[in-house]
Amino acid sequence: MPSFDEVLKEAGEFGRFQKRVFFLLCQTGVTFSFLFASVVFLGQAPGSYWCRIPGAAELSARCGWTLEEERNLTLLPLRLANGSWSQECERLDTVWDASASCASPLGHHGSGSPPHTACHGDWVYEQPHASIVSEYDLVCGNAWMLDLTQAVLNLGFLAGAFTLGYAADRYGRILIYLLSCLGVGICGVIVAFAPNFAVFSIFRFLQGVFGKGTWMTCYVIVTEIVGSDQRIIGIVIQIFFTLGIMILPGIAYWIPNWQGIQLAISLPNFLFLLYYWAVPESPRWLLTRKKGEKALKIMRDIAKHNGKYLSPHYSEITVNNEEVSNPSFFDLFRTPQMRRNTLILMYAWFTSALIYQGLVMRLGIVGGNLYLDFFISGAVELPAALLILVTIDRIGRRPPFAISNIVAGIACLITAFLPEDLPWLKTTVATLGRLGITIAFEIVYLVNTELYPTTLRNFGVSLCSSLCDLGGIIAPFLLFRLATIWLELPLIIFSVLAVVCGILILLLPETKGISLPETVEDVEQLS
Repeated sequence: MPSFDEVLKEAGEFGRFQKRVFFLLCQTGVTFSFLFASVVFLGQAPGSYWCRIPGAAELSARCGWTLEEERNLTLLPLRLANGSWSQECERLDTVWDASASCASPLGHHGSGSPPHTACHGDWVYEQPHASIVSEYDLVCGNAWMLDLTQAVLNLGFLAGAFTLGYAADRYGRILIYLLSCLGVGICGVIVAFAPNFAVFSIFRFLQGVFGKGTWMTCYVIVTEIVGSDQRIIGIVIQIFFTLGIMILPGIAYWIPNWQGIQLAISLPNFLFLLYYWAVPESPRWLLTRKKGEKALKIMRDIAKHNGKYLSPHYSEITVNNEEVSNPSFFDLFRTPQMRRNTLILMYAWFTSALIYQGLVMRLGIVGGNLYLDFFISGAVELPAALLILVTIDRIGRRPPFAISNIVAGIACLITAFLPEDLPWLKTTVATLGRLGITIAFEIVYLVNTELYPTTLRNFGVSLCSSLCDLGGIIAPFLLFRLATIWLELPLIIFSVLAVVCGILILLLPETKGISLPETVEDVEQLS
């Protein structure tokens, strides 16, 4: 009986059928990037706002004030009397009644400073529904809750990596992909109309869970339906992620409120449900579940669409003799090579995410236009994928993977000790570091899928990439806490982490031109 890779070569390793499926699934990279970075625009600063004195709304209605007049009459005199007073987070410690004068509602407080107190929930915004900040009063003492929304999303990614990664290996790639798309869409709509912050946070967490399911599963499907020489197309999915980063500011620019933005980035996920009729189950996965007939039927469809002819004597494909079992966490550590691969890949994911997000937050983009700055920050990442595409199939996976980490580490170290009077040089070297870690971040996706057997691939990728989410949660705390000690100290930490990662990667086996492993035994034979 022929092996799967032999049948795939005859059916076409990257023909018209695979190109169509590849293009369709690449759109998931765009929508996932929307979810990943949306907090930047959902949580924009609300512009001008102030704390309203109890009874001011009724008095304003009686006196016929505009919001600007109310603000000037109630806040400006206090601001002039006490310049240190925060009009956003504090208010006059009094309650107005209907007897207050429209001409001079504050009355007279003598020569001393008027009494004031902390504001507790009665803020007035010039743009009340522009962002979740004004929608849920995430200002002053509640400002930390905006950071919580991104932490909650990352926790969702983490939970999705474990639960849906396991489910995809047990119940099938395309089933979990479609259910995840449905979940992202439904949760996204609920988030847009959440009546309070608690509901918003719960369903943003769930959107993260399902979002991770769409991203990881689509990546595995693409990798499993092409030949070994075409697996670098997984890198192109990263380009679509970058395109999503570049498109997002355009969406936010044209839609004036956060609910519209949230709907615009969530509703496209419902269109992916149409893939039920366009994207088949992974035939590699079917073989691992002893479903050879279904796998062969899909391979005949692939051959037909590719204009190939699958020989009639292919009546059966080799099915693994390895006992099929549900994926287990301990399967990733039971044998020496699997254990080594898992530990190194987990560290690589963690390091890539931590350094990538740390450098983005530290470097930033020069200028004050949020939309333009965000667009440029995405464009900087495009050369990374192009460099990978022109090198990875010529010199292999391991050299650029290791070198990119080491270059990122050295760039961070140099940036830390460059003088402040050479800002252009610091920015250039820091950008080189970001380019290096972006390359490492993109290669780790490809290498991760190639170092696990089909029976554990989705679960292995999901588990290892969960360290990416942990790195994303830690990055801002590490950056800002260490920067209070010494501004450049985070760069020193990033440098050490990246160089160590580059050295450890040299212990991984090279997978260029090698068929995807089907069993744990195949992984153990990789050198």
